[in-house]
Amino acid sequence: MIIINQVFHFKNTKKNIYWMKNIFYTLLITVVLSSCSEYQKALKSEDIATKFKMGTELYDAGKYGKANRLFAQIVPQYRGKPQAEKLMYMYSNSFYKMKDYYLAGYQFERFADQYPKSEKAEEALFLGAKSFYQLSPVYSKEQKETKTAIEKLQMFINTYPDSEYLPEANILIKELDYKLERKAFEIAKLYNQIANFESEDYEASIKAFDNFLVEYPGTTFREDALYYRFDSAYKLGINSIEYKRKGRIETAIKYYDAFYKAFPESQYSTEAEKMKNELQAAIQTYSTQS
Repeated sequence: MIIINQVFHFKNTKKNIYWMKNIFYTLLITVVLSSCSEYQKALKSEDIATKFKMGTELYDAGKYGKANRLFAQIVPQYRGKPQAEKLMYMYSNSFYKMKDYYLAGYQFERFADQYPKSEKAEEALFLGAKSFYQLSPVYSKEQKETKTAIEKLQMFINTYPDSEYLPEANILIKELDYKLERKAFEIAKLYNQIANFESEDYEASIKAFDNFLVEYPGTTFREDALYYRFDSAYKLGINSIEYKRKGRIETAIKYYDAFYKAFPESQYSTEAEKMKNELQAAIQTYSTQS
């Protein structure tokens, strides 16, 4: 009898759980459908206050895409109204949250220009600049957006030198600078690697490394740049036509001296030493001839 009661109770418990689940899902579907219906009504409504209220609620709930659609419909009508500042900030930030960084950067800059005294102006200008940072591609691609991002971040720093966002802004600029540095180094190195015993290619490589070292004096690629510059000069000198060979070999030895002076225990020391010895042996032939 006890066993039968327990089985009956277990079956009833399973039925209760089943019914409770059904009720929960029914309520959930009802709420979702109701919410969708209210959103669709707000989209079609002519009442801008309804759109503003619904958009704000969706924005606060993290539903930035839906909020953005509503905000886009009412931005022109709220221009000059007291609520415009809040609306424009949410509108700008909704683009950022949606990772539409082109429009986020543009809208945040507009906000900062239109509301320079707003308590959100500093944050808006920073997020606008950070939007351009987000658009910066990998170093191997065209770096137009990277340069723009550096300009925008520097403008932010100049405008708000005591900002709470200053440490992050400096970190972002450092990352962007490194991309430009890496790009310039790789271009110079590429000239060295694709050169097929053509003097123009080696000369282009040397010039690129010279420019790189001037533009980035504190570069982390300094050791590599000095070595590859010397390597290009070595190949140019050794493979030159006779009437240019002596002068180019002497120049290559000077590049070796600059490399060795800066990095006497370089990872490239063994190979560089071999090239230097070959250059010195070649220059000795001119001394013997004279």
